[in-house]
Amino acid sequence: MAASMGASRLHMRGNGQLLKCFQRILTPSQRRAGTNAAACQPLTDHQDAGKSFLALQEERRERAERSVLISCPSKTTEKKVLKFLSKYGAVNNCFFYDSYGTCAVIEFASRDGICSLHEAASLPSIQHEASVPFKTRLLALKSTGVDQSDGAASLKLHPQTSLPVNELIQRLAAEESIDQQLHSLTSILELTNENIALRFLVCSLLQDIAGAFFPECAIRLFGSTVNGFGKLGCDLDLFLDLDTISGRSMKRPSGLSLEYQMKRVASERTVTQSVLSVLGEGLEQFAPGCVGVQKILNARCPLVRFSHQPSGFQCDLTANNRVAMKSSELLWLLSRLDERVRCLVFVVRCWARVHGLTSSIPGAWISNFSLSMLVVFFLQTRSTPILPTLDQLRDLASPADKCVIEGNDCTIVSDLSKIQLEANTESLETLLQEFFEFYSTFAFNRMSINIKKGKQLHKPKRQCYIRAPVEDCASTNVNATQLERLVALCRESAWLLAHGGAIARHRRHRAGKAPGARAWQPPGSGPVGGRRGGGRRKKKARRGGDQACGRSTSRRQGGENVFVCEGNMD
Repeated sequence: MAASMGASRLHMRGNGQLLKCFQRILTPSQRRAGTNAAACQPLTDHQDAGKSFLALQEERRERAERSVLISCPSKTTEKKVLKFLSKYGAVNNCFFYDSYGTCAVIEFASRDGICSLHEAASLPSIQHEASVPFKTRLLALKSTGVDQSDGAASLKLHPQTSLPVNELIQRLAAEESIDQQLHSLTSILELTNENIALRFLVCSLLQDIAGAFFPECAIRLFGSTVNGFGKLGCDLDLFLDLDTISGRSMKRPSGLSLEYQMKRVASERTVTQSVLSVLGEGLEQFAPGCVGVQKILNARCPLVRFSHQPSGFQCDLTANNRVAMKSSELLWLLSRLDERVRCLVFVVRCWARVHGLTSSIPGAWISNFSLSMLVVFFLQTRSTPILPTLDQLRDLASPADKCVIEGNDCTIVSDLSKIQLEANTESLETLLQEFFEFYSTFAFNRMSINIKKGKQLHKPKRQCYIRAPVEDCASTNVNATQLERLVALCRESAWLLAHGGAIARHRRHRAGKAPGARAWQPPGSGPVGGRRGGGRRKKKARRGGDQACGRSTSRRQGGENVFVCEGNMD
């Protein structure tokens, strides 16, 4: 993808063959939700201005607790639905989307509206099969008798997955520079306000279920949904927070005191496995809309994986994962310091997925989190740094920001206004090319990156290439082969960005072709012959590897090398 962007500024107005590199890499793994792409508005920073990470999450959680998710009849209108629901309470916000039928997210002005709605709702009458009478805020709106639709316009549905590939290509082809392409790609892929609201609502619905087993617990979101780098269609990462249960850290008064009686187990890991096993069983047996529940309890980080059918989200639920939550807060803070950070992370993740460096399939792949750390470290090491180090963020923190997790000092400043850096005016095009050049020569066999210090350090152990902000290492699963591929692809992409335009002009001159007919050819490639449209060669993908990850292959056409990407990018 980086190569295609490098050549795009020279012949974007041509036939757009270079943009074929986007085809099928963004095809959603889930069914496409919604039909009106224009209704999808990008997340805007002004809505979050002045709010800390925790304050923003708490506000979204509170709004989700005042919301319901309703399955609507196929023939209905927004006016009709709102008129019916307004009888039970004032409605602040609502939007509609499509996932196995039309669904509506309704946010009431207060929780009284939900109480009134629950009082009016009835259990379904099922004659031929049994059902569990489990009441949640996941409801179905039924239409009795003849439809009373007044012929008004159909519902405006908000998409919950990425744009179709053809529309994405058209949007990018309309841009006149690499910088504009990167901004456009980010705005197209990023989570919308509606999608974020739906994610927090699903989290709140799951907390209602978990609360039946563990009163006063909380289910929290982490990862891409909240760290500022979420892409439409990405998984929903959640963790069960048992530390919120009151009474655990109360000071004992002198004299008599009361304690809850509890079961004791061998280790904290055993507790985690037992809790997740109970929740997994509850989700499978009682939770409406939760299907395909898998209890993966022997993994390094035990989890329960399932699909939430009404929203279309693939969910991963862990327990007491405070480390991941703090890492999400760090990335969110860094993403708000400079808009170029988000653009670079989005394009590097997209580039990595196209080339099969990352995958949703477990294995020795580089993770999206590790890629984000690579971008952060690169931006920390500019001659005029764009991002501060973690040590600098810790030094700016107030006493209220103090945070220690598992003996590690994870303190970072929460007030963004305290962070002052020198102005860096490098363009996104320059940063992208120099990112590839920076890692094309990085000695991963000897050195690791440390974003706490903003320096390269000798590796503390064999497979620790990235010193994580909290844990000692964030790349233990990555093997040397994958790092070699990363370096090789960075080298190739840097070369293409630097020389792709000159090669394109030279070959067009030799062939007498119109601008846009030639995209680029990798370095070291000899003359390519053959008739136009013939001789496609496709490498056989490794099992669970390149093809599953969207590995890109090249197709030669009449002296041209057109980049074609297969598979999808979640």
